[in-house]
Amino acid sequence: MIEKVALISTGDELTTGRTVDTNANFLADRLFSAGFEVVAILVVGDDRERIAWAWRQAVDQAEVVISTGGLGPTADDLTTETVAEVFGCPLFLDEAVAEGIRQRFAAMGRDMPLNNLKQARFPRSAVILPNQLGTAPGFRLDVDYQAGRRHLFALPGVPREMKPMFVDQVLPWLLEHRGSDIAYLSRVFQTFGISESALDELVAGVVPAERGRLSFRAAFPQISVRLTVHGPPERAEREVAEWGERLRQRLGAYCYAEGDVSMEEVVGQELRKTGWRLAVAESCTGGLVGHRITNVPGSSHYFLGGVVAYSNEAKKGFLGVQKETLERHGAVSVETAQEMAVGVRERFAADLGLSVTGIAGPEGGSTEKPVGTVCFGLATATETFARRYQLWGTREWIKLLASQIALDWVRRHAIGAGLPETVRFR
Repeated sequence: MIEKVALISTGDELTTGRTVDTNANFLADRLFSAGFEVVAILVVGDDRERIAWAWRQAVDQAEVVISTGGLGPTADDLTTETVAEVFGCPLFLDEAVAEGIRQRFAAMGRDMPLNNLKQARFPRSAVILPNQLGTAPGFRLDVDYQAGRRHLFALPGVPREMKPMFVDQVLPWLLEHRGSDIAYLSRVFQTFGISESALDELVAGVVPAERGRLSFRAAFPQISVRLTVHGPPERAEREVAEWGERLRQRLGAYCYAEGDVSMEEVVGQELRKTGWRLAVAESCTGGLVGHRITNVPGSSHYFLGGVVAYSNEAKKGFLGVQKETLERHGAVSVETAQEMAVGVRERFAADLGLSVTGIAGPEGGSTEKPVGTVCFGLATATETFARRYQLWGTREWIKLLASQIALDWVRRHAIGAGLPETVRFR
């Protein structure tokens, strides 16, 4: 029975801190959701002895080992030959893979360096895992080890190549060979505007502890709540649906999406439903709100444009903010945010005008308006809203958080949820 999995991440860029190990994060999350226990995550550099040590440690702990990295053509790509050495499997050249690599280079009009043939060498008896997005295939190797039967997977380290290979080839194999008729099902809800501790209190008791569990993952600026249910397939399907709906109702307006969906995608969906068109006036976010909106394909259907009015002169000249408002209340104020939202809506003839103005820091704050003070405005043809929030973190965090709040305002207004007086994040 396959229950335990160990992960190995290989590369000097990981051990020197130049690159964050997002591969292990992705794999652990997907494996946990599927009901497997990740017992260890080992990170080693491009050193043959250390890689061999990691594999020996991993197979002592788990029935399955999944490695990422070290499958490239260069001298420091050592995963395949190290696995062959550790488990006593001589390498062979797969001619079909070699020809596929040659054809890929020919299609690009480039000569293939001979060292790329290294990527066509595999431990004997390995099952080759095709890579549709790169030149480095992966492989599965089943071996008898002193601790028992072990299943070894080697995948490329490039995330855009590794992820589809895992989802399409590795995970289905694991589920098929789990050796149990127990199903592990999950639903993930994305939340914003509530702290993790408050979220934990809010959803307490939604799921019976003996039948399922809730887990939280903070990925700034949102927090995801994962519901995982296990049991016989029919019962698990029924319970994950029932408890998932109960959970979503408990989360209320804090829940903006289910699954791997961004806030800007949800805003686009809601604007399309309502038929509203949006215009944005930004100061401290410097165009980040507009950037996120236009990252969504089809945003031209609902986004008319934006103005980055950083200076007071720009706020007056482009948005019509009154000189008296700026002198009396300042550029960072609910009054200015309100006039910015009205001005941008009128100039673009939009249904909604959205504004952001604040102090992102690290300088510019005062006792009255410390760093992290951000004001938001939202204007329609008949009413205008404005709020002041106190945010926290670095300049980059404050800008990202402010853009998330601004987008969330549009979402909440579109669904009739009301705008929060305060927003909690920690």
